[in-house]
Amino acid sequence: MMDLISEHIATWTGARIVKPKGGRGRGRGTNGQSPHGIKKLRELILELAVRGKLVPQDPNDEPASVLLGKIAKEKARLIKEGKIKKQKTLPKLSEDEKPYLLPNGWEWSRFGEIGIVGSSSRVHQKDWTDNGIPFLRAREIVKLSKFGTVDNELFITEKLYKTLSNNGILPESDDLMITGVGTIGVPYIVNPTDKFYFKDASVLIFKNYFKLFPPFLYCLLTTPYWNNLIHENSMGTTVHTLTISRAKEVPVPFPPVSEQHRIVAKVDELMALCDKLEQQQTDSNDTHQTLVETLLTTLTTSADPAEFTLSWQRIAAHFDTLFTTEESIDQLKQNILQLAVMGKLVPQKPNDEPASTLLEKIAKEKARLIKEGKIKKQKPLPKISDDEKLFVLPDGWEWSRLQEVIDVRDGTHDSPKDAVGSDTYPLVTSKNFQNGTIRFDEARRISAEDHFNISKRSFVERDDILFSMIGGNLGNQVMVDDDQPFSVKNVALFKYYNKELTTPVFIKKFMEHLALDLQSKAAGGAQPFVSLGFLRKLVIALPPIAEQHRIVAKVDEIMALCDTLKERLHDAQTTQVQLADAIVEQAVA
Repeated sequence: MMDLISEHIATWTGARIVKPKGGRGRGRGTNGQSPHGIKKLRELILELAVRGKLVPQDPNDEPASVLLGKIAKEKARLIKEGKIKKQKTLPKLSEDEKPYLLPNGWEWSRFGEIGIVGSSSRVHQKDWTDNGIPFLRAREIVKLSKFGTVDNELFITEKLYKTLSNNGILPESDDLMITGVGTIGVPYIVNPTDKFYFKDASVLIFKNYFKLFPPFLYCLLTTPYWNNLIHENSMGTTVHTLTISRAKEVPVPFPPVSEQHRIVAKVDELMALCDKLEQQQTDSNDTHQTLVETLLTTLTTSADPAEFTLSWQRIAAHFDTLFTTEESIDQLKQNILQLAVMGKLVPQKPNDEPASTLLEKIAKEKARLIKEGKIKKQKPLPKISDDEKLFVLPDGWEWSRLQEVIDVRDGTHDSPKDAVGSDTYPLVTSKNFQNGTIRFDEARRISAEDHFNISKRSFVERDDILFSMIGGNLGNQVMVDDDQPFSVKNVALFKYYNKELTTPVFIKKFMEHLALDLQSKAAGGAQPFVSLGFLRKLVIALPPIAEQHRIVAKVDEIMALCDTLKERLHDAQTTQVQLADAIVEQAVA
């Protein structure tokens, strides 16, 4: 086993699809996540453990058949003395139900033959209290299994607990609790100090009457073999369910007692190694991300073009080493947008018409539209203070409020009724934004009368920008690339006083940059939002129109490179994951 780990160490740590880990299994990473390769390694260790391939067999061990015989005799005695109820005879295990050959000394059995599988007596909701004896459901068992402790919400009285103890099954030290609904099959070993009752059907109990070794049983109940089997046969279409009868019938491999102890010791040793590998991977990832962020920050904080060039050369020399994760590539994208709006992405040209002249032209165009009644006269915007100027502008650039550059409006706040028929129009909200496009097929339809009333206030045209102002997707945006008429609701609408005086795509790049931190600045806790007033007052560093075009071209070029890097990274990760899976399949074949 150690050879298998060491020979493929790069595969285990390199298969880097990161998924949230469940409460099952031993050894959790410090961040609650595990790279796919190490996750597969943990599964392999457990699978080999219950196949008898993790530690060598000892011919001097008392065979499992002898232990199973003792269990049967002890069960008969307890039934005769009335200490346990007579169990329904389980069907004999057929050869077809035995998925693999067991080593010498091992035996196949059914889970219900090596202990008593049951549940609790019914406790009605009216009997729940705010204090007393903890009353646990499946969700609490999952937390106990994962963390070893749980902040319980429900209780029953001591009096009811004693009554239920006399009439039913009580959790005792070395018993195993097993979740029966939702996330099924999660085990928890009852500790000597535990005192609780549990919800019937929601949680099963394995009464360890025959003093079997609980850590081995825990290993068994965390294997892919066990989990795959109970899920394949679980009842319920929307919620998985593990019933008592189904749990009893599961075929389980059963080794000699001495080997159970050796197996658990080896599992603990190897899981500790997995923890170490995982921590090394986490430390490496954190160090790598910190390095990337630090180097990229040197670009945005460069004092002059010479310092910027030096910082970029330092990054470019190690490009293949730095940008090797999705996080680092995303960080590069964010910094590219930041450099773009700071005027550090492309060089300035002295022959460009300065942004001050551009703003004068926009102001004249705005005044004309107001005079002709095409737009409303707006309240004067406050002067930009020095505190709002976050960096030194390049030559030819000017500070401005967003409303001075584009017309910031919003859609309707009313709730027009749905309409059907051919003479209807889409009512688009931010929920209909998907990957930079509008899903018109998912939008509500409203009547022509409602649409035209909304359009008087918020007429949407090609190249306009729609910006989400509220909710969890705050800052999500699309640029309209369709000529079909539609209305908008609860989104900001960015229109142009004159498209020849503003580059729509540059405005969108600016808003993409700002969207990264708008969530934290938004007002309203549970339902975050930004107001039109906030958007109109946003301070923008405006470049000359010619430089706007050069910036957009450069951003698109670098973003395409980033997307290519991500595709290559994904292909490499897919190969590593497939390799890790293949090693596991070969090892247990």
